[in-house]
Amino acid sequence: MKQGLIFILLTALFAAAQNSPDASVSETKIMALENAWGQAEKLDDSKALNSLLDDSLVYIRYDGSLWGKAQYLASLNDHRSHEEQAVNENMTAHVYGDSVLVTGVYRVKGVEKGEPYSRRERFIDTWVQRKGVWTCVASQVTLISH
Repeated sequence: MKQGLIFILLTALFAAAQNSPDASVSETKIMALENAWGQAEKLDDSKALNSLLDDSLVYIRYDGSLWGKAQYLASLNDHRSHEEQAVNENMTAHVYGDSVLVTGVYRVKGVEKGEPYSRRERFIDTWVQRKGVWTCVASQVTLISH
């Protein structure tokens, strides 16, 4: 029963993507890239992240610090820090031609600089398409305190 429901949902999703305008195709692609980002971060996969993030990335962290792509990728090499759980929630894509803004909530649990943490963060990511390739150029994360 469960497999049948999953098959029906996947079939409907595939059909919707095939019959919808370019905006829907872009939304589907970007949502997949957002989830790939979360998994790559969880697995400390800097190669995957390198391909998702633009070289000019502007990343504003939950603590207000400003990082570029190099700092973000270098943070994965800090062996005192790692993610154990990372889940995207309530994501919405807003398509503007060759640009997409994604808003959502990122629920994350892990260890940072040797200290355990569990937090929810609201984010907005800006994706642009260049020569048929989507890349994230900006990301801002705000800690949700409640």
